[in-house]
Amino acid sequence: MEKVKLDLTDRKLLAELDKNCRISNSTLAKKVNKSREAVKYRIQQLQKRGIIEKFITSINPNRLGYYMFKVYLKLENVPEEREKFFEELKKSPDIYWMGISDGAFDLVFAILSKSISEYFTKINYLLSKWQHLVVSKILGTMVDTRQYNKKFFTDAKDSQYVIFGGDVVQNEIDELDSKILNILANDARIPLAELARKVHSTIEIVRGRIRKLEQKEIILSYRIAVDLNKLGLEFFKAIIYFRTLSEKDEKALFEWMKRHPNSLYYIRSLAPWEVEFEFAVESYQHFNKIINDLRQHFPHVIRNYEHLIMIYETWMPAYQEMLKANLH
Repeated sequence: MEKVKLDLTDRKLLAELDKNCRISNSTLAKKVNKSREAVKYRIQQLQKRGIIEKFITSINPNRLGYYMFKVYLKLENVPEEREKFFEELKKSPDIYWMGISDGAFDLVFAILSKSISEYFTKINYLLSKWQHLVVSKILGTMVDTRQYNKKFFTDAKDSQYVIFGGDVVQNEIDELDSKILNILANDARIPLAELARKVHSTIEIVRGRIRKLEQKEIILSYRIAVDLNKLGLEFFKAIIYFRTLSEKDEKALFEWMKRHPNSLYYIRSLAPWEVEFEFAVESYQHFNKIINDLRQHFPHVIRNYEHLIMIYETWMPAYQEMLKANLH
C-alpha cells in the first residue's frame, strides 16, 4: 500500500484528536492556527482517505467487573481450519480483542470474564474443540496496560497515557449509561446534542452521565483509530523477559516508553514473561533499532525478548456484550 503524504497541519490535527477526539473544532483551530472551516474540511478528508478509521472511546473492562485473560497460540499450518477458527473467535461474545500475527505466536486474543472459574470453563471448551489446530499455547492474565497517545504524527517526545486494567470494580450501569457507552465506543466525536437525541435524554443529563463514567474510570479517553499501513507504519509487539526489576528500574522503563515517539502500549502480565511493549514503526529494521536501544539502556533488567508483527487486529463482540451485561 502506498504511503499517504500528510502535511504538518494534518499531523498536528491527528495528534490532537488522539489526545481527545471530543475536542471542538474551534479549540482545534486555535491549536493548529487554522480556521474552523479548514479544520472541519481537513478532518473530513482524513476520514475520506481512510487515515482516520473511526473515533473511539477507551473503556476499562476492569471497572465494569471483568478480568482480562490473554491467550497466545501457535497454530498448525492448515489454512482452511485456521480461517474457521478465526471466524468462530470473531463471533464469540467472550472475545474482547484479537490479533493475527507473524513471529513468536500466530494468534493472540483477550477473553473477558467475571470470574476465574468462568474463564477456565470458556477456555477449556474453546481449546478442546480446536486442539487439532493448536501446536502450543500460553495463557496469561493482564495486570494493567498503559495506553499512550500516538506521538509518531509529530515525533513528540512526551505523551499522555491512561491505564487499563488494575483492580476489578463492579460498577453497575443503567440502561441510559449503556446506551451512551455503546454509541461513544465507536463514535466518540458525536456532538452532545445528537447523542442526547439518540438516547432520548437531555444534553444536561447526558453530560452529567459522561462525567460520572469518567470519574469512575469506566471511560478513560477519547481517541482515534488510524490505518497504520496508509501512514507507512507497521504494528510490532515485543515480549520482554526480565532478569530482575526494582521499583526504580520500573519507573525508568515507564518513563522510557512514555517518551518514545513510537510507543503505543506498555502491558504488564502474569505470564512466562513480564511485559509486552507495542510500537508503530516503519519497518522491522526500525523496530530492531528501538529494541537494541532499549537493551542498551536497561542491560541489567532485560534478559531476552521475542517479537510479533501484527498482521490483523480487531475489537470483538465482547466489547459490546460488556456494556450490556452490567445493567441493573
